[in-house]
Amino acid sequence: MSMSKPSKTRYLTKSRYQLAGECPTKLYYASNPEYANQSQKDSFLESLAEGGYQVGELAKLYEMDADSFEIEGLAIESAVKETELLLQKDKVTIFEAAIRYQNLLIRADILKKNGNQIELIEVKAKSFSGTDESAFLNRTGEQINPAYSSYLEDVAFQTYVLRKAYPQYQIKSYLMLANKNAKATVNGLNQIFKITQENGRKQIQIDEPLLKNIGLGEKILIKVCVDSVLPLIYDAEGMAAYEKRIQDLATSYETNTKIQPTISTTCKSCEFTCTESDVAEGKKDGFLECWTESLGLPKEAFAKPLVFELWNSRKSAQYLRESKYFLEDLSEEDLTINPSEDDTLSTSERQWLQLKKVLDGDNSVYLNTVGLKFEMDRWKFPLHFIDFETSTVAIPFYQGMSPYEEVAFQFSHHVVNEDGSVEHKGQYLSTEPGVFPNFDFVRHLKQELESDDGTIFRYSNHENTILNRIIEQLDESTEPDKQELIDWIKTITHSGGKNENTWVGDRDMVDLCEIVKKYHYDPRTKGSNSIKAVLPAVLNSSSYLQSIYNKPIYGNEIKSLNFKEKVWLEINPITKEAINPYDQLPDLFQGNEIPESELSLANQNKLARLNDGGAALTAFAFLQFMDCSERVRTKIKEALLKYCELDTLAMVFIYQYFRHEVDLGKQNDSPQFLLG
Repeated sequence: MSMSKPSKTRYLTKSRYQLAGECPTKLYYASNPEYANQSQKDSFLESLAEGGYQVGELAKLYEMDADSFEIEGLAIESAVKETELLLQKDKVTIFEAAIRYQNLLIRADILKKNGNQIELIEVKAKSFSGTDESAFLNRTGEQINPAYSSYLEDVAFQTYVLRKAYPQYQIKSYLMLANKNAKATVNGLNQIFKITQENGRKQIQIDEPLLKNIGLGEKILIKVCVDSVLPLIYDAEGMAAYEKRIQDLATSYETNTKIQPTISTTCKSCEFTCTESDVAEGKKDGFLECWTESLGLPKEAFAKPLVFELWNSRKSAQYLRESKYFLEDLSEEDLTINPSEDDTLSTSERQWLQLKKVLDGDNSVYLNTVGLKFEMDRWKFPLHFIDFETSTVAIPFYQGMSPYEEVAFQFSHHVVNEDGSVEHKGQYLSTEPGVFPNFDFVRHLKQELESDDGTIFRYSNHENTILNRIIEQLDESTEPDKQELIDWIKTITHSGGKNENTWVGDRDMVDLCEIVKKYHYDPRTKGSNSIKAVLPAVLNSSSYLQSIYNKPIYGNEIKSLNFKEKVWLEINPITKEAINPYDQLPDLFQGNEIPESELSLANQNKLARLNDGGAALTAFAFLQFMDCSERVRTKIKEALLKYCELDTLAMVFIYQYFRHEVDLGKQNDSPQFLLG
């Protein structure tokens, strides 16, 4: 047990309570900065994508009245005293009220007092499509819907602290959520709430002129009373046990005592793990510490793959209960293998393939060239590879849109011709503030793809889902060409649900990810089929790709709209492996070409490099603010175009690798077959 006395009183807050709900041991790691914490690196992207800060400010504007006050600052004593004084008023609305009971402390989003009644309102950027508290329950109405459990636990904790601190009042508790049934009635609502950062702390800056100009329109947040739901939380363990658990957590946090870890499936997503840079900085690895302490194994043992790496497994909890922690602890009997009915890998066969390679120490690549040839013989040239970048935000950018409604703002399009030649054929990017892009997006996509009937490829189901949603948006619109666009979309998609309006288009897109799952496995991917895992694996295993892309051919002989003479095969001098092309994308702002005053938040390592989908949608949201300078806007656009182009080029790489291996298999007459 680790323990050290903190220099000042520390309180169990609602955020720390939520963290402990995931894993009590995290309380110790989160409060000791010597431990690496990956969530700190991702929190800005997540908060901007989810709209948490913005939704909180919108809720304040909804609830603001003549008796409103905000408790500003982080100083606990002054915040608690100010809250106490304000609650002496007969009627008052308090934002960020500070409530303390013993070693528990909450900062309530909104408190509304009227006489002896207090409303506690917790604001979350979570979508809600119901009308009352019944939507928080499962179908039987006896248990909480898991989708809302963490939010309700949060409200339950705050309600407990508030009742203990102010037992003389009647408390009613609410969740305020993004209402999926509502639509924004003003254009540019999201842009009112700009996220800024000062002294390392994020805050919202309200664009007062824009707010005055457009107003808030009709409400897009819904306030739902949860009083009838909270007893399910308290009664699940009994009120006495609930109080004891909270006090145990509070005492542990106050005394900086590490709670003994319990190995569970929660560990799979633990944020207290070290990257190479964290190790170089001397950071500690909390995940590794938990597992070495719990299992009594040296750190070196954890270089082996854990059971969490088994692809698409639903049995991780069972394996841990059986003290099977590593893939090497498993055997064929631990899987329920259901062979496919054709020449493809079923899910269980793929799991067994992954496991067998670990057990045999076999790092070779599996590729079923016979099955691939069967697929490829059905493809028609020219081949089209497309990828979309999209955004879903809690507070809509555009009038008529609901919270979290899809916005398609970018696509990239590569073509492979029958002679094997490759070109980056086209692209689309719309970032103009206040302009809804989806219909123009489809028109441009149609222009790109309608000139022939070649096979179209996507990677995973995202593109099909987005086009299905755009059909719904078009159907509700007054666009003069809406039926033409809907009819065309249906030729390249299939319907997302099972109802009377089902369809499968004549050119229904081929999912390249499914092709990978059926016919290919590389141990380098560690069971992942993400394109960002498959791309470097393919580049490392294919001498054919290496021979093409080890010279500045891309953006030269191979047409590119955004790169010039790019060498994609770059070797890491230490590992001798090909560097992931996504890690080769350039930093946005290099040197002193743009003044610091223009860069603002964009230069605070938040948009340093666009090399994943989260960064892309963050960049799109950033560009929706009118005061983004033209130079910064241009740099971000350039980065978005390069990132999206790489997504479709990655698909081309995978295709070229498969094509070459199939052709090689025909020459050698030595195809690889499924495991027996």
